[in-house]
Amino acid sequence: MRFEALNRLWDSVRETSHDFRASTDVFPVVDIEKLGTTLDLKEKGAAAGRQNRPPPDAQSHDETEQRVIAWVEAEKKSSYQILEDQFQTFDSRLRNLDFEGQFGMIRQANASSVSDFKAEVASGVDELHGLRRKLKTAEDEMVGFKARHKLQRAAKVSSRAAWGFKVSLIVFLVLIEMVMNGSFLAKGSEQGIVGGVTEAAAFAFLNIGMALIFSFFCVRFLVHRSYALKLLGLLGLVAYVAVALGINIALAHYREVSATILSGAGAEVIQRLKAAPLGLQELNSWMLFAIGLMFSLVAFIDGCYLTDPYPGFAGVQKRLDAARDNYIDRKLDLIEDLREIRDDHNSKIEEIIRDLSLRRQETSAIIAHRARTAGLFAEHQNHLERAANVLLTSYRDANQNVRTEPEPSYFKVAYKMERLTPVIRTEEEWDDKVLGSRIQSAQAELSDQIKRIGDEFERAIEKYHQLDNLFPESILGATQAA
Repeated sequence: MRFEALNRLWDSVRETSHDFRASTDVFPVVDIEKLGTTLDLKEKGAAAGRQNRPPPDAQSHDETEQRVIAWVEAEKKSSYQILEDQFQTFDSRLRNLDFEGQFGMIRQANASSVSDFKAEVASGVDELHGLRRKLKTAEDEMVGFKARHKLQRAAKVSSRAAWGFKVSLIVFLVLIEMVMNGSFLAKGSEQGIVGGVTEAAAFAFLNIGMALIFSFFCVRFLVHRSYALKLLGLLGLVAYVAVALGINIALAHYREVSATILSGAGAEVIQRLKAAPLGLQELNSWMLFAIGLMFSLVAFIDGCYLTDPYPGFAGVQKRLDAARDNYIDRKLDLIEDLREIRDDHNSKIEEIIRDLSLRRQETSAIIAHRARTAGLFAEHQNHLERAANVLLTSYRDANQNVRTEPEPSYFKVAYKMERLTPVIRTEEEWDDKVLGSRIQSAQAELSDQIKRIGDEFERAIEKYHQLDNLFPESILGATQAA
């Protein structure tokens, strides 16, 4: 897998570092009036007052007062547990930010990303080296072929469009000759034009086909360096002329014979060819002969230019072109692959750089939220103390209003609730200045990593192009093909 260490770091960036719902209403507000009604303080205060309880010399709270204080203390402890739970959530969120782990993964990614990229480049160089050797082999074959046959020109290789046009021309010639010959032969056919075309089909295929065979397989040897093959080409040319004349003169005689007899036309044509080959009696027959010969000549010329006139030259050129195109196309593909790898790497690095800043901001937000929560708890304890005093005052006022003896002296003393002081553990927390410095250093390393990958990309392109220097004689051809 490419950039495995970087991908692990990037995946950790994409994961959320906490699962919580922020709320400022952490500690509930005591409904003092409702609580006083629930505890039945006024009635109990009045009932105790009629009995002059607690006695004037009492030094401690009575049962009802203790219930109020016990409720407040319980609420204090419950709120403190909520505070501890909040602190654990804050601690968990801070641990999940895991700056030390992030810095370690960044160091690992910086150490391995360039190596991974270099490995990808080396794989491409090996692949291109093999393709370059195949191209050199094809170049050597071309050089050797041209040297053996004393050729100084480039091979003529038809493009797909040109090849399609030439083949289409042959098909067109066959169809046109079938129709035109059929119209001439329809004179003696019982089925009219349709019958004439059917009879002419064999002549058309034979006429065009023989022209192609002679032009492609025989006459092309006229330009060969070998005298034996030149002789073969000359014999092929003579044979073509003889066959083309024979086929078309026979067709013209067949038209005249088929118009006068119903059977045995073939034998009569043979007799005519032996006795008087040029003894055609009608102008239409001469026109049929000329048209057939013209179509044969056009097909013959077209067949000569289906490929390079020199035998074997086009095949060598096609193999060279295929090897060159394969090499150049693969080189371009490998460069594009490296560009995509570089861009993917850089986009991940940029996201990691942004994430480090966001994590620092989140750290500050968590610490500030924790401080606010601790302040809310302190204020909540003040609220509980005030609530306890309001409740105790309500009870004591009801008690005093019906007493016949003096109230205890402690009635005039406000209740003081013992405060719980939360413990904030900051041993493992980062100092903001130190964290900012480490983040800036990590971001600088990541930015440098982007530059290093860019430099490796440029060097990789140079390595790919340096393969051409292994075979200098092929550089011009490869450049022209590109």
